[in-house]
Amino acid sequence: MTGPDDDRPAAGGPVGEGGDGAPGQRRSGLRNPAGAVRGLGAGTLALEALVLLLAIQPIRLVGGELGGAAIAAIVTLAVAAVVLAGMMRRPWAWHAGTVLQGALLLSGLLHWSLFALGVIFSLVWAYALHVRRVILG
Repeated sequence: MTGPDDDRPAAGGPVGEGGDGAPGQRRSGLRNPAGAVRGLGAGTLALEALVLLLAIQPIRLVGGELGGAAIAAIVTLAVAAVVLAGMMRRPWAWHAGTVLQGALLLSGLLHWSLFALGVIFSLVWAYALHVRRVILG
């Protein structure tokens, strides 16, 4: 039996999917969809920064010569990713995150492994943008 304070959907189907739910109710079922999406974006950028910084030494040892310009690019991109992760409340931060992925791909001109990381994180960022679009509509 469902009462007025019950969170379960009515018998017609899930809320927000054409069931008996009231118009304007959440589609995703999350309490704070915008916050969840911001957390996804911030987590993605923070993970990217961590991987970039931790990749410096293995790239130097295994991948051949890693010049000072490549190290400076890695550190700059990692710092930018951390700053953007902290600014995900701003709508332009999503666009800046996309630009950051492009900059990481371009840094592949300095070392091939940076291009590989750029491809990986561009795909992850594209998935985060897809999830954002699905959840926020």
